[in-house]
Amino acid sequence: MSPRDNPWPPILAGIQDEIRLKNRLWRQWQITRDPALKAKVNCLQWSVTHWLNKWRNDQWSATLESLNPEDQSLWRMTKRVMRVLNPSPTPVTPGGIALSDSEKAETLADNLEAQFQPVTDSSFPAVIEMVDVALRSYLSPASEPQLTNPDKIHESIRVLKVSKAPGPNDIPNRTLKHLPKLAVSLLTHILNMVLCTHQFPQTWKHARVISILKLGKDSALPSYYRPISILDTIGKLFEKILLARILHVVNECGLMRDEQFGFRPRHSTSLQLARLIERITRNFGEKRLTGAVFLYMAKAFDIIWINGLLYKLTLLNLCVYVDTGAVCLVHMA
Repeated sequence: MSPRDNPWPPILAGIQDEIRLKNRLWRQWQITRDPALKAKVNCLQWSVTHWLNKWRNDQWSATLESLNPEDQSLWRMTKRVMRVLNPSPTPVTPGGIALSDSEKAETLADNLEAQFQPVTDSSFPAVIEMVDVALRSYLSPASEPQLTNPDKIHESIRVLKVSKAPGPNDIPNRTLKHLPKLAVSLLTHILNMVLCTHQFPQTWKHARVISILKLGKDSALPSYYRPISILDTIGKLFEKILLARILHVVNECGLMRDEQFGFRPRHSTSLQLARLIERITRNFGEKRLTGAVFLYMAKAFDIIWINGLLYKLTLLNLCVYVDTGAVCLVHMA
């Protein structure tokens, strides 16, 4: 049978013990930098690699020997090994079909550029001018911003997920988790300078964009690809700190309605559906009708008036406490 149908047994206990010992000595070496510990770690690493390779080869040999044409396991394995991967989709452009990787990238980039255009509605020039003047005056505060400290930075780094892909700077979250105290202090100084100067670094705005075809959509149309933007880890760390401040103010002041379930901790679509079903069931028992309006806005972020959104945040007096760096961050993102 194939490994998918007959999963391999767990790794041998002796190998697992060596892995645990290696990881424990590695953590000790990270603290002490003792050359003797480093030598032991290297020796254990070689031993673990050797025994893991031997164990995998033995398991694979046993799997191949167990294949039998009578129970279809041989044919399933043959099909799996000889499976041909589906070719990458070929978007269609006004000039023809994009065949090469560079042509596909340019096609998707042109489509994204056409979508993410600033909203310029000149229907109400007086309102637009009023909002622009209010934002310009708001972005020049006289008070000092609320700075962060190494403890908060360390706590924010601690909860980062190591499985997240790095951005254009290729610095993974795992690297941030292993920063020494001096590096954390320097990073704190950099983030505080961003708060003081209200200047979000240009490099933190660059992203590695991966386009994924939406389920069941035509691969020839570039508009059916969903862009996934992978930003730099340090920039996302700064955004996480600002988000914690914003959520603290929102929860303390009760600015978010109880009916809001999206982007909230301990809230999910399932809970909202359960709430809706409970309301319908209760009305049905009371012989009352239940009305519902479902509104779907396609590409909502692309068509929103960013300055108008920031102006509404200033009316709530939200960013006065958080710091106008949050406004700059949203404004320049």
